Amino acid sequence: MLTPIPLRRKDINTPTLETERLILRKFTENDIEALFLILQDKEVNRFLPWYPAQNLEDAKKFYEERYALEYAKPQAYAYAICLKSNPDPIGYVNVDMEEHHDFGYGLRKEFWHQGIVIEAAKAVITQVQKDSLPYITATHDRSNPRSGSVMQNVGMKYQYSYEEQWQPKDILVTFRMYQLNLDGNEKRIYKKYWDISAVHFVESNL
Repeated sequence: MLTPIPLRRKDINTPTLETERLILRKFTENDIEALFLILQDKEVNRFLPWYPAQNLEDAKKFYEERYALEYAKPQAYAYAICLKSNPDPIGYVNVDMEEHHDFGYGLRKEFWHQGIVIEAAKAVITQVQKDSLPYITATHDRSNPRSGSVMQNVGMKYQYSYEEQWQPKDILVTFRMYQLNLDGNEKRIYKKYWDISAVHFVESNL
């Protein structure tokens, strides 16, 4: 007798989202120039693991490796942040589907201090919670507390700090790890970074 195959849950692959000011959608090959403007700025990318893009070829490679491949998966949350007044991406917000469910973001600096990343992040978090993702995490360099403020403003809670020799830049960084449990399990703490780092600790007054 043949064993029936259970029905698969409908694929969830970067559904377009809308907020008061923004459209969040997939990046496409037509966005390479806009993506380059995000990736080429040294200040925007100072606390990110990759080096600033040097040319359109670098931006195209970034798109192919970090977006096109992601969109080929059954479940992905990798968004271009676009103003409703302009279809060109000005930033990005992502939730990784690896075990850590890492939440990340970037925004062209001329759009900083307008609450855009927070608005985009809240929409994506609402979507991943709707799709039953149990939690998300995020980390930031301790030298970049503004990033921690974004995490706090979307409801994430500081859990611990740890040191890592960050690659490919090969620099020693102290990271702060934040987490948001979306399924009500407030006792859950993602401990992998703690476990693999020889130096880890909990900071007070955060």
